Amino acid sequence: MFLFVINIIALLFSSSPANAKTVSGVFRSDAARENNGQYITRFLYHGDNGLLVYRVDNVDMAVQKEARLLMFQGLQAFENLSCLERVSSAHISIKLRKEEQNQTIPKQSGPQLQWHVMYTDRYTCQEGQMDGQLEDVHFQITLLNPDAAGNPLDHFSAEEAGLHNFYFMSILAYFVASCIYVQPLWQALSKGGPMHTVLKVLSTALLLQGTSVLLNYIHMARYARDGVGTPLTGSLAELCDMIAQVQMVYMLLSLCVGWSLSRSRKSLSKPLQWDSSPVSTGVALATVITQGALLIWEQFEDTEHHSFHAHRSIAGRLLMLLRVALALFLASVLYRIVSAERSTLKRDFYLSFAKGCFLWFLCQPVLALFSLTLNEHQREKVITIGVILCQCISVVVLYRLFLSRSLYWEVSSLSSATLPLTMSRTARERY
Repeated sequence: MFLFVINIIALLFSSSPANAKTVSGVFRSDAARENNGQYITRFLYHGDNGLLVYRVDNVDMAVQKEARLLMFQGLQAFENLSCLERVSSAHISIKLRKEEQNQTIPKQSGPQLQWHVMYTDRYTCQEGQMDGQLEDVHFQITLLNPDAAGNPLDHFSAEEAGLHNFYFMSILAYFVASCIYVQPLWQALSKGGPMHTVLKVLSTALLLQGTSVLLNYIHMARYARDGVGTPLTGSLAELCDMIAQVQMVYMLLSLCVGWSLSRSRKSLSKPLQWDSSPVSTGVALATVITQGALLIWEQFEDTEHHSFHAHRSIAGRLLMLLRVALALFLASVLYRIVSAERSTLKRDFYLSFAKGCFLWFLCQPVLALFSLTLNEHQREKVITIGVILCQCISVVVLYRLFLSRSLYWEVSSLSSATLPLTMSRTARERY
C-alpha cells in the first residue's frame, strides 16, 4: 500500500494538466511535421464573444515559418484527414504575424462541439528535409468564454462551468456537518469496540473526500482568475480521492468475505464483526492491487486530470468494469449470508450494508452510462457531482448503520459485549 501511494504521488506531481485554458509551451516544426500538426488543446465555447488570445516571443521566426493556428470544431473533423486536407479544412486559420492577437470565435448556438487548436507551418506537410535547424517559438494561448455580463473573461470551458460553485457548496456542507457531528463521532471512536476499525476507515475516507473537495475548490478558484490554477493542488485532490477509493474497497471486501467465512465456520459468538482471515485479507489485497495498477495506468493515458471521475481512457473503463464486478461479487456474498440468516434484525443490518456498498461501487458506472444520453458539455459535470454526492451518501449510510445504537441494542441479544457503541448493563441501570 505504501509503495502504491508513493508511485501515485510521484506520477501526479510529475504530470501537468493539458487542459489548462491558459496554455504555455513551444511550437515545434518537427512535432507538427511528425503528427500532421502539433495538437495544442481543446475548449468548449458557448454563446457570443468567445475569444482566443495568443502571444509569441519570436514573431520573425513565426513569420519565416509561415506559422498558423488551426481550429477545428469536433474531433472527427480532422483526425482522419491527410496533412494537406487537414490544413485546408480548418474552420478557422490564424496566421501568427503579430506578437499578440485576439481571435473572436463565431457565435455558438449552444456548447455542442469541442474546438480543437493545432499548430502548423510551412514544413508540416513538406516532404524531404527541412531547411536547416529552425528555432522553436515559445507561445501562450488563452481561451475565454463570455461571463455573466457577456464579456470574454471566463476561463472555464462549458463542461466545467458550475463545478467551482459546487465545490464551494460542498465545503460549506462539510463544515456544517463537522461542527454538528465531530464531537459525538470522536467520542464513539474513543470507546473502541469490535467495529472500531470500520469506523476509523469510514472516518478516514470521509476526511480524504472532504480534503479532495477543498483542494479542488482551491485549484478552481485560482483557475477562474488565470486559466491555469494550481496543478499540484488538483493532483493532490485526485490523490486523496484515490486513497479513499482504495481504503473503502479493502474495508468492504474484508468485511463481506470475513462474514462469509465466519458463517461457514458457524461462529456465532461474535456476530457482525470484522472477522479478518488470510483468505479475506488476500482477496481484499488482490483487488486493491488490481485497482491500484489500473489507477496508475489511467494516469499515463488520461492527461486531463480535472476529469478523472469521467474515466474516458481504456484503464478508466476497466476501473468501472472492476467496480461492477465487485458489486456483483458482494451481492453474491451478501445473498448467501442473508438467505441463511434467521434473525430479521440481522438481515436488515446486512441489507442496509449492501445498499451502502452498491451505492459506492455502482454510482460511477451508472452515471457514466446515463451521461451518454446528455450533451457533451453536461457529461463531466453530471458524473463528477453525482459520484461525489453518491459516495458521500454511501459513507453516511454506513456510518448510520454502524453507529446505530438501537439496531445494535436489538441485534446484540446473542452477545451484547461484542457489539460497539452499546451501553453496558451497569450503565443502563443508572438510567
